[in-house]
Amino acid sequence: MPELPEVETVRRGLSQLVIGKTIKSIDVLWPKIINGDIISFKHELEGRKIESIDRLGKYLLFRFDNQMTMVSHLRMEGKYFVRATDEPIEKHSHVIFHLTDDQDLRYNDVRKFGRMQLIPTGQERELSGLKKLGPEPTENEFKLSDFKKYLARKHMSIKPVLLNQEAVAGLGNIYVDEVLWMSKINPEQPANSISDSKLSSLRKNIILELATAVQAGGTTIRSYTGAFGETGLFQFDLNVYGQTGKPCPRCGTPIVKIKVAQRGTHYCPHCQPLRKV
Repeated sequence: MPELPEVETVRRGLSQLVIGKTIKSIDVLWPKIINGDIISFKHELEGRKIESIDRLGKYLLFRFDNQMTMVSHLRMEGKYFVRATDEPIEKHSHVIFHLTDDQDLRYNDVRKFGRMQLIPTGQERELSGLKKLGPEPTENEFKLSDFKKYLARKHMSIKPVLLNQEAVAGLGNIYVDEVLWMSKINPEQPANSISDSKLSSLRKNIILELATAVQAGGTTIRSYTGAFGETGLFQFDLNVYGQTGKPCPRCGTPIVKIKVAQRGTHYCPHCQPLRKV
């Protein structure tokens, strides 16, 4: 699933390709991609200009000149392509925005899990997926004091707490494994039992890791590509994710893979011991 660095990479690419362009018409080839009434969706957007593209966590926010915003979640394998209108439609392209300059913005999704929803601009936080979304992983927004208060109430393992998007936005399976390894925290450690020094390290590593991954264009494990069709490069910098049996870059102990909260989880048993509460 694309995580924050991948979604940010898509946002930056699309911003270069479609901002300022106007939608002429829309073809919806798989109706379930659209949350809400499709006729209203098309009516609101046809003839409208894309003014900007923002991001909240893993969500893309397409801003239009009629004060409407299209919230787009890529889910597992959603992608956006920009193609000439006369080019053949690719397999798995389900929503096609025909632009007035004879180009298309095409949404492609092998699994058809992605969703789009049109809302008045400014009401993003009222959507269920965004209502409890935590702060962006930046120095200014992601406060250590708030992070500590949130985790103090959580008795479950730290990994699912970081995955739920409430403590901080944008982390998924890959980057949670990485930041926990960087911070020497066991993925099964109860969230409320982590020391202040480890939490401070974890916060810093979350900010650093996601920013570094954004600069690398994200991580391509299976099928992710950016808006220009490029793959990410950060998979070459992963320390534990997908490294089962390989030596830990820090101590040489073989990396272990287990299941935590039904997710494949990679860690070093030597560097990340489970501390007794």
